[in-house]
Amino acid sequence: MSPDTMLTESEWRAMEEAHAARMRPWTGPHQARRSRGEKHPVLDFLFTYYSLPPSQLERWQPGPGVLLTGEGSRRFLDRTGYVATGDGVHADPVLPPKRARMARYVVSLLEATAARPARLNCFGLHEWAMVYQHPVDQVRHAQLPLRLGSEGTDDVVESLDIRCGHFDAFRFFTEPARPLNTLQPTRETQRELDQPGCLHVGMDLYKWAYKLGPLVPSELLGDCFELAADIRVLDMRASPYDLSALGYSPVRIETPAGRAEYARQQAAFARRAAPLRERLITLYRGLLSATEVGSESQ
Repeated sequence: MSPDTMLTESEWRAMEEAHAARMRPWTGPHQARRSRGEKHPVLDFLFTYYSLPPSQLERWQPGPGVLLTGEGSRRFLDRTGYVATGDGVHADPVLPPKRARMARYVVSLLEATAARPARLNCFGLHEWAMVYQHPVDQVRHAQLPLRLGSEGTDDVVESLDIRCGHFDAFRFFTEPARPLNTLQPTRETQRELDQPGCLHVGMDLYKWAYKLGPLVPSELLGDCFELAADIRVLDMRASPYDLSALGYSPVRIETPAGRAEYARQQAAFARRAAPLRERLITLYRGLLSATEVGSESQ
């Protein structure tokens, strides 16, 4: 499959520089903190739970269907997934078998999620369930105080219905919190339970973007990363932790007003995530089609 867009070296170098500048407000401070051995309970998540290194997040890539011209384009051949033609270099859109299997699963997950209405009644209680009846010095962010203390935190968990359907949040619940959840998600039921109102489902769009490696355009990767970064702030503001020393005001989901605020922001993030999810579905579907064509031509 031949590329349908051509970029001159001056064009793609400008895009390369612009993407790196866009990502540096997150990657730069993270790398500086890491060099000092400092932890950030909100933002580290973007580089620890999500595994794309900062250097790769900063690295621009055109995505499929784009031919990079000029002598400088040859350096892209040092990366996995690029091929040379007589006119330049482009990303090979044909997925290896293992990545094709991953792509078929991901697109089915994204399409199933997109087909559901957003559910906005979980109120971020997953973070509370992760510390429920847990020794304070053993919680995930033990350097932070709990806003309501251990007993007050446990009271909130016991007084509100927990409705977490996202397996990758549920698997971090404490053992006493697990039976309190009205859902019992597993990896096998993820396609049946992921829904667009879930903050973690929205953040995971970033993961499904970088899983494509060189075949995700950096513009889409950056959009998904920025969404994940913004969602992460709400995720932690609504948590039981006191983040005031870091400049974050709490969303007090233990109160009716706080739950209403959380649901409003949750709905806004669901609306923002929807077009990104559709862009990813289109990209994945296109790559799977290119892979099928490539396999038939061999």
